[in-house]
Amino acid sequence: MISKEHNPPAGRHEKHAGLAKPALGNFGRNEWAIVGAPCTNIKLLADAVISTLSLTYKCAYTDTSHNDEVILPPGRIANGAVLEYTDQLNYQQFNYSSLLKPVKLKQQFADADLVLVNGNHHQAKAQVVIIYESKKASLQKRLEQLTNVELILLDERVDDVFDFIKEALPNWQTLPIYRLSDIERIISFFVSKMQQAKPVLNGLVLAGGKSVRMGHDKGLVNWHGKEQRYYVADLLKSYCNEVFISCRAEQQHEVDSTYKTIEDTFTGLGPFGAILSAFRENPDQALLVVACDLPLLDAATLQYLVTNRNVSSIATAYKAEFDGFPEPLITIWEPKSYPVLLAFLAQGYSCPRKVLINSEITLLKSPDSNALTNVNTPEELETIKRVLHQKIAAT
Repeated sequence: MISKEHNPPAGRHEKHAGLAKPALGNFGRNEWAIVGAPCTNIKLLADAVISTLSLTYKCAYTDTSHNDEVILPPGRIANGAVLEYTDQLNYQQFNYSSLLKPVKLKQQFADADLVLVNGNHHQAKAQVVIIYESKKASLQKRLEQLTNVELILLDERVDDVFDFIKEALPNWQTLPIYRLSDIERIISFFVSKMQQAKPVLNGLVLAGGKSVRMGHDKGLVNWHGKEQRYYVADLLKSYCNEVFISCRAEQQHEVDSTYKTIEDTFTGLGPFGAILSAFRENPDQALLVVACDLPLLDAATLQYLVTNRNVSSIATAYKAEFDGFPEPLITIWEPKSYPVLLAFLAQGYSCPRKVLINSEITLLKSPDSNALTNVNTPEELETIKRVLHQKIAAT
């Protein structure tokens, strides 16, 4: 359940909770409508960009059918089915009978890193404008769609930007202007944009557990000269924009005020709820999640994880030595994992490991499997104490 409620100021009624909304467009976070040219040229440009960027990013394309004739619904849709799924072996196909509403569209494109859109039929939060003589009148009718133009392309048969575009875009001279045929520079533009769009990485120390098996709070154990929750938080600072300690509401007053906290607002869900609570606060930022019961964790293990981070996966995780499954509590969770986690929760699952096992992730072999050792019982605690003492004696 979600415990924290949004309380509007007295005397003012609000219908919706004050949730932070992810920076999505009509389809995804990074989307560009290509407008101003015949649809064939737009498709060819999209093909060129996608064929290169798909080696690194998950790419998607949005268009509308160009059949002028009335086309009957396919298959069982024609007989009244609301949905038809077909495994086409080398790709999967879904046919819907109803119009996809904006929320549903965003769900469908949630896994895409980059979405290119045929701007002759659909809008996107950023635009690429093609200056194409035969589409001049059509482009002029679409000026209101040009809300965030980031690139201008000139067809080979034109020498300058249309005057009405100059008037509509006061900053047009500051924009990159390439020839439509200059594919390498166009691809470089999108590569640069995607690199700039890499989500900021925050740290999240999981310290909200009740430590039932241990008998006392694991986050308070002093392994390295300070409470473990603070030790881990300090360790994460070198790799993260901000670091937060995840805790239950009643724990917040116990945390040193020099450390930022995020209260568990998805209560009763353990680490799963802590991760969701952090995404609820910052849905556009990635999370380097680390449990506070990893006393052998070191900088080298964190550095290797961050260095090999794959922003196109929903997560980058280490493979557990003992069973080969992902270790969910030392993992980088990308913003695109937020809707995935919620979808699993909606189906009755609250295990982060189950999400990783059943999703497309980047799985790494740890440079030091001992660094992933966690401590849950007093017996394990004593074992780790001996290991740490031996390390200290060796150095």
